Amino acid sequence: MLERVDFNGNPHIGVYARANDDIVIIPQFLPSKIKYLLEKILNAKVIELSIGGSGIIGSLLAMNSHGAIVADFIEEHELDIIKKNFKGEILIIGDRFNAAGNNILVNDYGAIIHPMISDETAREIKKVLDVEIKKATIAGLNTTGMAAVATNNGVLCHPKIDEDERKMIEEIMGVKVLTGTVNHGIPYVGAGIIANDTGSVVGRNTTGIEMGRVEEALNVR
Repeated sequence: MLERVDFNGNPHIGVYARANDDIVIIPQFLPSKIKYLLEKILNAKVIELSIGGSGIIGSLLAMNSHGAIVADFIEEHELDIIKKNFKGEILIIGDRFNAAGNNILVNDYGAIIHPMISDETAREIKKVLDVEIKKATIAGLNTTGMAAVATNNGVLCHPKIDEDERKMIEEIMGVKVLTGTVNHGIPYVGAGIIANDTGSVVGRNTTGIEMGRVEEALNVR
């Protein structure tokens, strides 16, 4: 399933929420109708959370079915909420590039991470997410988690990826890569989509043509 939505008038929903196949973590104080829609489309339990008091969950958290990576300024009571609702291992990332959602693109097969993340941190990420990882750019961008969206069904990328990047992503993540935009031409698709293997939610400004590309890339039906 695929639907348009905004968060209190903001179409950049991928900055504010993160999902896997079991849970979708959202900022606090969204309307009940939005929470119901996310639960229905993604077939996942909705968890309200802040990270370090911030609502930009999608920028600060990356996760797949195996593990979650979160920025190191998360507060203890916030971490407790994730632990209560998440089945996998959790890594609090102390790297200089600690905005995990911005800097990690991941599904259950592989991950593409910011090329300047330290080797030590990269090894920890690999262990917690339980996937092969590669330091690389997407469309020349270090912020791989905003330059693309990945599920176990496919990847939608920034339209300026080159052929070497496409091949690398497909090899590491084990799924086909397509390119597209959201929110009427925004190439940073990670900022405008919340997705898992069941469905996808896109920013309110996303056009019908763009939605068709999301459906094709992520195999949404």
